[in-house]
Amino acid sequence: MSQILIKTHKKGNLYKGFYFFILNKGLNSGKPLSEPCANCFVIFFTTQEEMENHYWVAFSLWQANFWHPYLVGSVIPFLRLPEFKSEFIQKADKFLSNYEKHRKAVQTLQLLELREKQFLHNINLINDARRVVLYRYIRSR
Repeated sequence: MSQILIKTHKKGNLYKGFYFFILNKGLNSGKPLSEPCANCFVIFFTTQEEMENHYWVAFSLWQANFWHPYLVGSVIPFLRLPEFKSEFIQKADKFLSNYEKHRKAVQTLQLLELREKQFLHNINLINDARRVVLYRYIRSR
């Protein structure tokens, strides 16, 4: 496995290659992002496949609230870069050591994400239909 590079994102920086962002402030700290925000880290990779594998590791850790014990700060909790680096690299190495198991979990997560998007789309269609029926009902009186 090649070395990954993790840095604090600075507003206005443009990056080349393969990377994603990790939110580092608030209760959603550790959440992987495709677009930068004011309070995030950036993680660089050498290949697209490596980036995708690490994205799903980050997503899994965030969903499991793994980063909550590492949050510091009394008003707005935040995640420190040194703790994030050491723990993320350690967990990623552990998860990716059994690559076949990792691939199966990622495929399942991707399928669940697709189903969730379809479900939310259907909910929006139902809400739109409800509004149309109510609008017609109100207009007919």
